[in-house]
Amino acid sequence: MRTDTPWGTLPARDHLLAGAVDAAGAPVLDVVVPVHNEEKDLEPCVLRLHDHLARTFPYSFRITVADNASTDRTPQVAARLAAALPRVRSYRLEEKGRGRALRTVWSGSDAPVLAYMDVDLSTDLNALLPLVAPLISGHSDLAIGSRLARSSRVVRGSKREFISRAYNLILRSSLAARFSDAQCGFKAIRRDVAERLLPMVEDSGWFFDTELLVLAERAGLRIHEVPVDWVDDPDSTVHIVRTATEDLKGVWRVGRALAVGALPLDRLARPFGDDPRDRALSGVPGGLARQLVGFCVVGALSTLVYLALYSLFRLGVGPQLANGGALLLSAVANTAANRRLTFGVRGRGGAVRHQAQGLVVFAIGLALTSGSLAALGAASGSPSHGTELAVLIAANLAATVLRFLLFRAWVFPERATTAVEGHPAAGAVFAAPSAGHGDDTHHELGNVR
Repeated sequence: MRTDTPWGTLPARDHLLAGAVDAAGAPVLDVVVPVHNEEKDLEPCVLRLHDHLARTFPYSFRITVADNASTDRTPQVAARLAAALPRVRSYRLEEKGRGRALRTVWSGSDAPVLAYMDVDLSTDLNALLPLVAPLISGHSDLAIGSRLARSSRVVRGSKREFISRAYNLILRSSLAARFSDAQCGFKAIRRDVAERLLPMVEDSGWFFDTELLVLAERAGLRIHEVPVDWVDDPDSTVHIVRTATEDLKGVWRVGRALAVGALPLDRLARPFGDDPRDRALSGVPGGLARQLVGFCVVGALSTLVYLALYSLFRLGVGPQLANGGALLLSAVANTAANRRLTFGVRGRGGAVRHQAQGLVVFAIGLALTSGSLAALGAASGSPSHGTELAVLIAANLAATVLRFLLFRAWVFPERATTAVEGHPAAGAVFAAPSAGHGDDTHHELGNVR
């Protein structure tokens, strides 16, 4: 995985001012059309797209034809279009790969909003403005067209429909993806996000889109989905079996990297609350709301596991042994889940120490719950199982509050250093950054005509 991204978290999103951008000579939107051997479809596609943007798009724009290693007349067609239309340019790459073409052109673009669409224009162009509007306004970080949304209207064969839905089901089950359509060739991203995210995306082919979205979602960036009308291109040259195989390899690679915490996703984090009034609040520790939500979810699941284990152990041993065994097992799982999900600690570094500290917290919880059981036994002699569970729930609530405070202040304290000082999050595994953006595709578009 490429990990040589710039330091520091992302700044708060701002609404892009069209007049200010125009005065600087850069377009607001750069639409990339990646092509390979598309000499027949390229010219009508660019002319139609250019006409639509000129008539309907309220901001300045540019269309960039990214030719990746075509062997037909595609480069000549692209050059002719760039010479005839001032808001069209062409770029030539000598290696094939849609992801490589997008990374290269997006990395060198000066537009604050970057988009791409397939050359067949299968997606209705009326969805383009809704796609990029949330990025221009500062509401979202990425935007994707979705053919699987309820209000989308799609015309395509049953085989492609099945493959698309099966692929997205795999993403949801294996990578916990929440976006609905990873493969639709109709996406946009803010340039400040792309500068951080692109160097982390390893794939240079068709899996590029999926990897981009998964990393963005895991980092907590906001992805806006737009229902689209879409008509399948019967002449598509995509090799389904080879593409599916490469995609599955990519799913495995990304899933493994996420599991071991090998990606510095903290560099993609946005401030909590983009509203200046949120940032001005004093006395509220950073990330507290998110940590509380994560801790409550983990705690609720841990409590269910604890009660189930207690009920199981209670069939063969006394209440104190059953409570101790159930609490020990659930505490180990609770510490591991809170370490990763609530406090965002990735990697194996410090895991043993965290579990040891978690066991100290467990001992405090054991003392509270065991003391409660002992007091109940002394008061009523032989209480019912339901009464025992009620007392344990009350004792666990008190222990939970104390557990969160100890986890936050002692087991998983906030870093003393900041991103400004150049220190990454604890547990992140990555190489030192370079002086620039670090990606070998970050260069001036010297071949632009």
